[in-house]
Amino acid sequence: MEFFAIFLSLLLSVISPAGLILDNTAEKAIRSQFEKVEQLQVRVDNAPSYQIVGGKIGRVRVAGRGLWLTEDFRIADLEVETDPINVDIGRLRKGGARDFSALREPAQAGVRLVLTEEDINKALQGPDVTSRLRNLGIRVLGSQEAEQLQRYDIVNPRVEFLENNRLRFQVEIQERGYSEELAITVESGLSIISGRQLQLIDLAVLVNGEPAPARLVKGLSQGISRQLDLQTLERSGILARLLQLKITSEQLEMAAFVQVKPQ
Repeated sequence: MEFFAIFLSLLLSVISPAGLILDNTAEKAIRSQFEKVEQLQVRVDNAPSYQIVGGKIGRVRVAGRGLWLTEDFRIADLEVETDPINVDIGRLRKGGARDFSALREPAQAGVRLVLTEEDINKALQGPDVTSRLRNLGIRVLGSQEAEQLQRYDIVNPRVEFLENNRLRFQVEIQERGYSEELAITVESGLSIISGRQLQLIDLAVLVNGEPAPARLVKGLSQGISRQLDLQTLERSGILARLLQLKITSEQLEMAAFVQVKPQ
């Protein structure tokens, strides 16, 4: 979900507070949204050109490779193509690129995103991944299981992309004060429901090689589905719809439509 916030600020960052814009100016603004950029191309289409003074852009097209959101998280490929954008330059000058109240009209775009298995596994080894995974587990499993989860450390999380839109997630958990570890393996397929939610298909959970209790599997499935429901973004004025999801043995490719309404 954090990606959508960065993407939306990207839409506004291409317009300078002075109301002037060139392709290289837009590229610098977009580069500033990332920790590191390997390749980036930006094209701004605006005819007639005087429209930019009033905060209007005809279209922005972005193509990037090797975009680092943080020191640990790399996006392999990103393509963005917007519809016309219309912002209030005065509000933008006061609020900056993350102030979506500067929008006069809803801003929308198509997005194509590619993540590789290698990059995701590098991100999973980042310093803050343990707390993030624990917080996710608390939201997914509910209060009773969450209390038990607090007693464990999460070790060596990793993901494996499989064919036919399936993936496998493996992790070891270790109770504090004890040396023994539990090996957890979660394997599932993914499909899109109504463009707004990812559904788990044929979910299987193994604990030290043995099937987990059915109650735990059901709770995990329902909890993850709730977390992967893009409808929750609509309370913030963001409409996001998944158009395509494809997982191969090497990468995950996703296409989406995103719209943000003036706040």
